[in-house]
Amino acid sequence: QVQLEESGGGLVQAGGSLRLSCAASERTFSNYAMAWFRQAPGKERQFVATISWLYGRTYYADSVKGRFTVSRDNANNTVYLQMNSLKPEDTAVYYCAAGRSLNTLSSGYDYWGHGTQVTVSS
Repeated sequence: QVQLEESGGGLVQAGGSLRLSCAASERTFSNYAMAWFRQAPGKERQFVATISWLYGRTYYADSVKGRFTVSRDNANNTVYLQMNSLKPEDTAVYYCAAGRSLNTLSSGYDYWGHGTQVTVSS
């Protein structure tokens, strides 16, 4: 079983930056890919970015391209989400997820963290 724990959320001003971290208990075939999703109040969970442990392949949602960067530190079983040029619309609970392949659907991931709140003020 893979355990995931997010951290790094907080309140920032529009245009500011924040870096989220997701620590995984292990790397196996069951968590070949790691991803970030977010969910705002009253809205469905939305894909943000994903990355593979082995080769670092990445994919981003159109809404965050050019502003967010996902990366990984294999030695520490940790993935990051660097968020720049933050907008109020980025406000949400951000979740880390693990699955067997790169996927933009929440159903493609088997393990989830509990989330970390990101609030962007205008």
